[in-house]
Amino acid sequence: MKAQDLLNQYAAREWNFQEANLASVSLSKVNLSRADLSKADLSRADLSQADLSGTSFHCANLTNADLTGADLTGANLTEANFIGTDLTGANLRGADLSGADMRCANLHGANLTGANLTDAELSGADLSGACLKNATLAGACLVGADLIGVDLSGTELPEEQLNGEINPTGISHNWVSWNGSC
Repeated sequence: MKAQDLLNQYAAREWNFQEANLASVSLSKVNLSRADLSKADLSRADLSQADLSGTSFHCANLTNADLTGADLTGANLTEANFIGTDLTGANLRGADLSGADMRCANLHGANLTGANLTDAELSGADLSGACLKNATLAGACLVGADLIGVDLSGTELPEEQLNGEINPTGISHNWVSWNGSC
């Protein structure tokens, strides 16, 4: 699907884009709030500074996508693939990232206040300067993640999660096709 086709359909109040092939599309600064992009392929897509609040990306492929400065407030990002994705400065306040694969993602300065990161794979991710106030991190793997300057106020983070005792291999059970490295 081409970017303009998607935008035309969205403008006509058609919000279901499940399983759409949007690899490498440029959707910078667009408004796709509350759209359903479940299981869509958005690998290498440019969604920088886009309004994606309340959007569903359940099981979507966002490998190496650009989401810098994007608004993902309250978005459903469950079991999505964010491997190598740039989320620098993104607003993920209240987003559901449970089961998401975020290996080597750049979340520098991202707002993850109240986000659900249950069972998320964050090994090798850059979380430096991110805000994780009141976030849920139960079962999340943070092995090798950069946590310098992270605000974890109100967040329970057992020591074993930092040491890799919960998921010491850092291997995703959902996505096995990524060929990159951290």
